[in-house]
Amino acid sequence: MKRKGSKILDLYIIKSFLGTFFFALSLLMLIVVVFDLSEKLDDFIEKRAPLKAIIFDYYFNFIPFFALLFSPLFTFITVIFFTSKMAYNTEIIAMLSSGLSFRRFLLPYFFSALVIASFTFFLGNFVIPNANKTRLDFENTYVRNSIGSYSKRDIHMQVRTNEYVYMQSYSNSSNIGYKFSIEKFDDNGILISKLIADYVKWDTVTNKWKVHNYYIRNNVDGKETIIEGRDIDTTLNIFPEDFSRGDNFMLTMNMKDLKQFIDQQELKGTENITPYLIERYRRIATPFSTFILTLIGVSLSSRKIRGGIGAYIGVGIALSFTFILFQQFSAQFAIGGTVHPLIAVWIPNIIYGFIAGFLYVKAPK
Repeated sequence: MKRKGSKILDLYIIKSFLGTFFFALSLLMLIVVVFDLSEKLDDFIEKRAPLKAIIFDYYFNFIPFFALLFSPLFTFITVIFFTSKMAYNTEIIAMLSSGLSFRRFLLPYFFSALVIASFTFFLGNFVIPNANKTRLDFENTYVRNSIGSYSKRDIHMQVRTNEYVYMQSYSNSSNIGYKFSIEKFDDNGILISKLIADYVKWDTVTNKWKVHNYYIRNNVDGKETIIEGRDIDTTLNIFPEDFSRGDNFMLTMNMKDLKQFIDQQELKGTENITPYLIERYRRIATPFSTFILTLIGVSLSSRKIRGGIGAYIGVGIALSFTFILFQQFSAQFAIGGTVHPLIAVWIPNIIYGFIAGFLYVKAPK
């Protein structure tokens, strides 16, 4: 009979947790869509975006992206809301007085957290990357200028170990890089070869770069040789799509593609791959934070205090925002090179994990 009663309580908590979470998240998404539509409506009308594309290409892919973004916040608020409500109605006291331990009381919470964590992990790594491709293509077409028409200036890239490329400017529309140069160094940092050209262009037939009006200076064992020419094909470990990637490119890759991309950039010797590493580690750390925030929420709101549910919700929102803010702040340590990206991404989980442990010890038993 006791086991049957525990199962009833489990189902009650799971239903309250997941039901409140998805309802609140759906309500927020509705509000976000309304505000976003009001902001972009002029762009849609001006560029004559088809209604079908607005609904299916943009908003159907916009909603999962923002749902994932707000899921940690609403996990915490959900737990705070319905747990404090149970505490205010003395339901938790009745459960614990009937012989149910606090640890056993947490079981349905963690089961619900597992469902949400699995949901966010699946969304973030398998659904949203493909959705982002469609959404960003729509935005580039109907919201802002297409990235393909942009030109970039003062480009420095490391294409292999000790080999660097420079372009004064690059046009994505014509796939031409102007004032092009390649510098090769030995292991001691001594320049052994330098190629300077008026411009380099991607040949779509040979899938190679063609250098025009070039000048090569080689330095071998202290002897310098000079080679000049009009046209020459060269194989570089870079491609036109490398120049058309925006800051959101990493959001369009699933976990496997992101890992392969990072491995390729490491083979090239690319230095600035920290944002991609942060994104890779964050896709695991964010779902895991669901368990930490759940434990904090239950431990904090299971006690009846003055101020009732409103006080708990206020504290919950404050802690949620500080957690999200701390996630962004710690990532800057990795970007600045102070901390390894893996450590920087997990610092908020580690610190709030200790907070969760402290509140669990102080929670009413």
